Amino acid sequence: MPDITDPFAHHPELRDRIKDAETSYFRTFSIATMLAQHPHLEVFLPWTHSDEAREAIRAEALAGHDGDLWVFAYGSLMWDPALRFAEVRRAYAPEHERRFILFDDKGGRGSPEAPGLMAALDLGDGCEGLAYRIRAADVDRETEILFRREVIAPGYIPTFIPLRMGEQDALALTFLADHDDPDIRGDITRDEQIRYIATGAGVLGTSRDYLANIVDHFAHLGITDAHCEDLWRAVEDYPAARPNKETAR
Repeated sequence: MPDITDPFAHHPELRDRIKDAETSYFRTFSIATMLAQHPHLEVFLPWTHSDEAREAIRAEALAGHDGDLWVFAYGSLMWDPALRFAEVRRAYAPEHERRFILFDDKGGRGSPEAPGLMAALDLGDGCEGLAYRIRAADVDRETEILFRREVIAPGYIPTFIPLRMGEQDALALTFLADHDDPDIRGDITRDEQIRYIATGAGVLGTSRDYLANIVDHFAHLGITDAHCEDLWRAVEDYPAARPNKETAR
């Protein structure tokens, strides 16, 4: 594949909206470092994957892959991928959709006192997002970083799915909802979604800011996502969220 000198050649508007990998917290993230910084989270250690289990999941997911790797981002990877990438493209995943069904009460963007909610990719009518191309020589290092961040514990299934990027088709690695995991709440009500997003907070930030960042990114890309926009309006109107409106983004 011909290389591109500027990773933002297709989307210069994102140059200042995607965090540089070298300054990202997630570049060196690990369960060990998180527990060192937040010892109160040790109660959740049995819930997490061991390093050996995570590496086995990564090896299975990438088995048979060769060459450059596309990674599809539909949540926080859109603004803070922590990856060294050769190219970023607006991408569309047919037959999948972003659903706010990942319940978080274990310290990320939620806690036992203030549970939060994040997105998972599920089967559906189509999902807009971003795709990052990682050079073949960097795939091993970058996916090790990616899996440390995305495969902390059960909840996601790393999977290759088809993408459309302009006139180009590709298969991309992404993380699908695992409905066998109790933290994937496929039957969550809209009222619960609004409440958890409006009030959830953990050591990585708030669920409210997570949704705000998705909506903000789409605005800069000219993407209309009626579900996210409708959910954001409802979260803004949630009584407990009103005092923080000025700092949402």
